[in-house]
Formats: sequence, structure tokens, C-alpha cells
Amino acid sequence: MPSVVGLLEQHELAARRRVDELREEADRIQVELAAAEQEWQEWTIARQRVGVLLSAPADAGSADEAPAPVTAAAKQKSPLTCQAEPVKAIKAGRSF
Repeated sequence: MPSVVGLLEQHELAARRRVDELREEADRIQVELAAAEQEWQEWTIARQRVGVLLSAPADAGSADEAPAPVTAAAKQKSPLTCQAEPVKAIKAGRSF
């Protein structure tokens, strides 16, 4: 018959393995999230730039002139101007 302490150690080991697996998965998801946020930001910037170009009058100047910068109003419409801090990846082995 296994000892109570031995059974507890087996359950503890299984729980620790599960935590390690979840931490690895969380790290992988954080990497994917960062890449997705970067792509979203790039598409938002592209849309803003096209909006600026399309809103400029056709005879406003030559093609050599730089387009007008994105206005504060356009930045406020962007979903990327929130004040939240970026999520930091959870490092394996970190205790809480």
C-alpha cells in the first residue's frame, strides 16, 4: 500500500507539470499576441495614411511633397491609442 506522503508527492508532481505546461503555452500565446498586435498596428497606420492621401485635394501639390502628418483627430479614432500598458510575458519559473 502506498504511503500518504508518496501519494501527495505524486499529485504535487502532476500539478507542477501542469503548471509548467501552461506557462509554456502562455509564453507561446504571448508571442502570437505580440505579432498579431504588430500586424493590427501596421494595418491601422496604412488605413490612416490612405485616409490622409484621399482627403487631400488633387491639386494640392506635386508628388515630391510629403503628405500631411496624421492629425490628432485621426489618432483619437485609432484603436491603438489606448493608455493601457502592454502585457508582459509570464516567464517560466517565476513564483507568484
